[in-house]
Amino acid sequence: MRLSRIRGARLVAVASVVALGLAACSSGGKEATTEDSSGGGNAAGSSGYTIAFVTHETPGDTFWDKIKAGAQQAAKDTGVTLKYSNDPDAAKQAGLIQSAVDSKVGGIATTLVTPDALAGSVKAATDAKIPVVGLNSGIDQYKKLGALMYFGSDETVAGTAAGQRIAEAGGKHPLCVIQAAGSVALEARCAGVKSAVPGTENLQVNGADDGAVVSTLQAKLAQDKSIDYIVTLGAPIAVDAMKAMEASASKAKLITFDLNTEVAQNIQDGKIEFSIDQQPYVQGYMAVTSLYLYLKNGNDIGGGKPVLTGPSFVDKNNIATILPFTQKNTR
Repeated sequence: MRLSRIRGARLVAVASVVALGLAACSSGGKEATTEDSSGGGNAAGSSGYTIAFVTHETPGDTFWDKIKAGAQQAAKDTGVTLKYSNDPDAAKQAGLIQSAVDSKVGGIATTLVTPDALAGSVKAATDAKIPVVGLNSGIDQYKKLGALMYFGSDETVAGTAAGQRIAEAGGKHPLCVIQAAGSVALEARCAGVKSAVPGTENLQVNGADDGAVVSTLQAKLAQDKSIDYIVTLGAPIAVDAMKAMEASASKAKLITFDLNTEVAQNIQDGKIEFSIDQQPYVQGYMAVTSLYLYLKNGNDIGGGKPVLTGPSFVDKNNIATILPFTQKNTR
């Protein structure tokens, strides 16, 4: 979708970096803090490095399974001990980063969805000479916070590209559904859609409560029949939207950001027009691998620019190829 016209300076991750061709952010499930040090591990051939991997995952959201799977595979491939932890609460995520600093890990990979709230803990890491890599969220803020590298999608580019496809199909009044308040990535996606389709309207929902998402969407669609496209920003929210569309007899078309097996199947079945995939498996894999290479060899991937893992469009033209990968949890 002519991405070079939107922001040509962004660096796209090349296939040779990860010969896998594999897979702001989404929400669903209950809030909780978790920590898991079972991924990766110091098996034979251990590198001796320990990397903390901290995200804003809300448990129950299938999106994060892919990021975690990529991180764990990279840890296994490089002999890194991986300490994974997560919390959707910004202050608690900052606390997890601080805990990683206090435990003197070799490096930290973290999502930067709420940059202001995380700035203090990231600074504590850089002050302690612990390299930090950003992923998934915070593409426009990672350098300011002191992160060395970044792996993810440019959400403004992705949103604009999605909006262009909607406009080309004749869409006039998309409804962009934001499921996590304050997320810079989700807001950028909707702003990008609106830049291409000025009639775009945003709707805030509580992504941690699927029932509430369905009822809020159903009420909106029943009240406003002029909505011709629904843009969800996470795969679980797309599934909720399908329920709301059926209950309200909406004739709108549905597109979504991100993939899971259910969304992929619905694309194949023609119930979802397309997905804008940011390839989360690659984000997890490259975040860990880049820290390993930095610690081992001083490497800097990206040439001072973020490494883009998306947007990658999934639609009826390529779903047959991609569907099997979603079933393996790598796309």
